[in-house]
Amino acid sequence: MSDGTTTLPWQVIRQDDNGNRYRVGRYATRAEAESIADSLDERGHKQLYWVELLGQSGSGSTGTVN
Repeated sequence: MSDGTTTLPWQVIRQDDNGNRYRVGRYATRAEAESIADSLDERGHKQLYWVELLGQSGSGSTGTVN
């Protein structure tokens, strides 16, 4: 939703082979974010995907998907 009131606190992060990190997207629920990370991981690329709660990056990540 784009009405400005939707909170999207969960994000999926991708790290490439060179260590560069990119936000793939923001999501309303952890389950939704994990589903996206899982589907990207299933593609077989060697990138690392994980789910974070906004404001908790680095060692504060909430889950890892390889």
